[in-house]
Amino acid sequence: MVKKSKTTTPKVVPKKPESSRLTDTPRILKKQKYNSFRLHKKIKPTQPKIGSAFSYFKKSLQHMKRHWKVFGGITLVYVVLTIILVRGFGSGTDVTDLKDVFSELYEGKLGGLLTAGSIFGFIVTSSGSTTSTEAGVYQSIVLLLVTLATIWSLRQTLSGSKIRVRDAFYKGMYPLIPFIGVLFIIGLQLIPLAIAGWLYGIIIAGGVATTVIEKTLCIIMLLLLAVLSLYMIISSIFALFIVALPDMTPIKALRSARQLVLHRRWIVLRKVIVLPIFLLLAAAGIMLPVLLWATLIAEWFYLFISLFGWIFCICYMYTIYRDLLHE
Repeated sequence: MVKKSKTTTPKVVPKKPESSRLTDTPRILKKQKYNSFRLHKKIKPTQPKIGSAFSYFKKSLQHMKRHWKVFGGITLVYVVLTIILVRGFGSGTDVTDLKDVFSELYEGKLGGLLTAGSIFGFIVTSSGSTTSTEAGVYQSIVLLLVTLATIWSLRQTLSGSKIRVRDAFYKGMYPLIPFIGVLFIIGLQLIPLAIAGWLYGIIIAGGVATTVIEKTLCIIMLLLLAVLSLYMIISSIFALFIVALPDMTPIKALRSARQLVLHRRWIVLRKVIVLPIFLLLAAAGIMLPVLLWATLIAEWFYLFISLFGWIFCICYMYTIYRDLLHE
């Protein structure tokens, strides 16, 4: 018998359609683009979370303590220039007379503490005011020079370089014109906030809005103007650090700063808003004992810690800037 051989028919593999072949290759999603003041879907931030305000506060204190000679020297120069050019050697506020006045108002166990707190509040609200236009101009110039010197010192000390106080004022002044350019743009961004304050004085304080609905609508409009300024300024602040780099222009610095806080403006804003609260509480904790037991030196002591507080503010903001830059 002859066995019949089985014939195997080849299997026909169906061709994949063109659309299915395209799905075999990896697809690259188009990156979502964010445009300010336009309605679109919420974009989830891809950057890692930044640190807490307390961690930045602690890092700033540690860095200034580590390089206390440099930052203490800048503070001392700031105090001397402020006394000579702005304030003078005379006493602007008679703290002793204020203490006598408030002591008559507050009595009992908490009378001394309430007196010290009232004097502290008066000093805080009256500080920064100048007696003449010339003093205000000198104050702005000194503030500008000290800010540039502090930024340069922070950049050098964080890179591990050893510097002296005079180096900060000799070598840190070169980005003066670009720095002023960024300040000018920040001034333009403050216009909505200035308009809000002007309208508040006319509409609310001037009595134009009388009903509850009118006052509510006016306050909402004023808050929107203030938020608009804050929204723009929160990135421009970091442009002040970027523009201090070599071969940097104000426009380029502002664009880089916008990319730095992309998708995280309100997170960064929270860190900035916490700073004056921290400083006010720290100043109150330092000044209240001085006002209670060393009234004669209270005003001069407050002058020193307020000027030091400005240098600390720069260090705090620069710490956030470094964290955003090197994340």
